[in-house]
Amino acid sequence: MTDRTADPDFDPDPALRLLVARGVVFVLIGGLAARQHGSPTVTRDLDICYERSAENAARLADALREMRATLRGVEEDVPFILDARTIRNGDSFTFVTEYGSVDILATPSGTAGYPDLVAGAVTMDFGGYEVDVVALDDLIRMKRAAGRPKDRVEVEILIALRDELTRRGEL
Repeated sequence: MTDRTADPDFDPDPALRLLVARGVVFVLIGGLAARQHGSPTVTRDLDICYERSAENAARLADALREMRATLRGVEEDVPFILDARTIRNGDSFTFVTEYGSVDILATPSGTAGYPDLVAGAVTMDFGGYEVDVVALDDLIRMKRAAGRPKDRVEVEILIALRDELTRRGEL
């Protein structure tokens, strides 16, 4: 997968491949999901909504450690143990990895989490592996609920994209 990003060191492909290879159960959300649907969105991170079972949390923690993940935006001396227990006890984490920024969310804004989002997700081919990608309507719902200025702009872009895909019979 090739993606135009604002961070030239950001490469989501190895991170996604690793998550899939390790059997992590997730739905791709955020800017990369928008791009997969055809949005011109520029992004600098990989956002996923993960399934919260103990087994999946363990696989996710293992994959993040393999990516050399560290918490983003905190002092280096803040104690943090990246394991299944931490993942299950939290909800959302932002990491810096050797592949760039990776954000993991159990319950993204405006959703009930993985079961809610996977129900409408579309499985897409990423050139040798498949990823569940959040539905366009669910992405719009999340962006509306987040309500940040950048999300409000993105909602307008995603609605225009949805309207165009509908007009062309692709949705």
